[in-house]
Order: sequence, then structure tokens, then C-alpha cells
Amino acid sequence: MSDDSFIREVDEQLRQDRAKELWQRYGIWIVGAAIAIVVGTAGVRGYQYWVEKQANASGDAFLKAMTLASEGKSDEALVALAELEKDGYGAYPVLARMRAATVQAEKGEFAAAVEGFDAVAADDDIAPAIRDMARLRAALLLVDHGGREDVVTRVEPLTSDGNPLRHSAREALGLADWKAGNVSDALKLFEQVSADETAPRNARQRAELMAELIRGSGTGS
Repeated sequence: MSDDSFIREVDEQLRQDRAKELWQRYGIWIVGAAIAIVVGTAGVRGYQYWVEKQANASGDAFLKAMTLASEGKSDEALVALAELEKDGYGAYPVLARMRAATVQAEKGEFAAAVEGFDAVAADDDIAPAIRDMARLRAALLLVDHGGREDVVTRVEPLTSDGNPLRHSAREALGLADWKAGNVSDALKLFEQVSADETAPRNARQRAELMAELIRGSGTGS
């Protein structure tokens, strides 16, 4: 046997002995780690399946409630939305609350609708963008079914530059001012919206129409 062959055999034996020693010392931990990886992977996949199942169920329930509302079955829709608010997954409980308030408004239950939107706006657990939308929805109802101060309280913070809802908020505030007889203030708000190139085209067109109406009446000077 050559020296090289002998050295290789000795080296191989040493590696085997070292492997046995390592296994005797750490084998249980290696097995445990392998089991943890398998269990962890199964757990992640199981959780992902559960999340997907819950989301799909809530989505189906929301679509069902929307269908009931579109068919004029308002009371049934409100029951379905209340169940979704209680048992829904993810964002669907909040969507159910917003939609329920909309259904109440469509039924003519304006006080209840405003109360629903206000409750969403006051909920610190809800994303700020949704809360602002709820404030705006309440204010738009109160333009026709409340007083100017009711509208101001809800939308004035939304009229600041940079707020994504500022155009609609200024429009709502302009309408409230116009109804309250604050015609000059209303005109300024409508002109502000109509001159803002970042405002949606429909909002600009409505604002320009209101501004022309006020100017034509001779009360906006």
C-alpha cells in the first residue's frame, strides 16, 4: 500500500470517527432542528391556507350583501353586513361598516348613516385614509340633512393642501356655505377647486358650474 493510500484511509477513518462523535453529541439536536423545519413549513402553509380561506369567505359574504343591497333588500343587506362586521376577516369588517352606513342613507335613515360614518371616523384602529373617507361621507350627507357647522366639523381638517380628499372636502364645505348664505366664502371654495389642475375633472366641472351659478345670481361679489 502506498503512503498516499494509507494516508487517505487514515483520513477517512478519522472523518468517520469524528462524524460518529458529532452525531452522538449533537444528533438529537440535528433531528430536532429537522423536525422543527418540517413542522414550521407545514405551519406556515397551514396558516396561509387558513388566511386564504377566511379572506375568500369574507369576500363572498361581502359580495352577497352588496347584491342584496342592489336588489333593494336593504334590511337583509344590513343583517348580512352586521354579521360580516362581527365575524369577517381582514379589511372586510370595516368595509361592512362603511357599506352599512351607505345602505342606511339609501333607505333615508340619514341620522343612522351619519352615526355609522362617525363611528368609523372615531375608531383609532382603522387606517387614517378610511377614517377620513368616513368623515367626508358623513359631511356630504349633512350638507342636505344637517347644518353648516356639522359639515365644517368633519371636513375642514381635510381641506388642507396635500390631503388626497381636499377637493371633495372643499366642495362639500362650499355647498354648506352656499346653503347657509355664506355666498362669498362658497364662491372662493368653488373657484379654488375649479382652478386646481390636480382636482378630478368632474370635481372641477361641478365647482365651475357652482361658481358660475353664484356669479350669475349677483350674490357672490
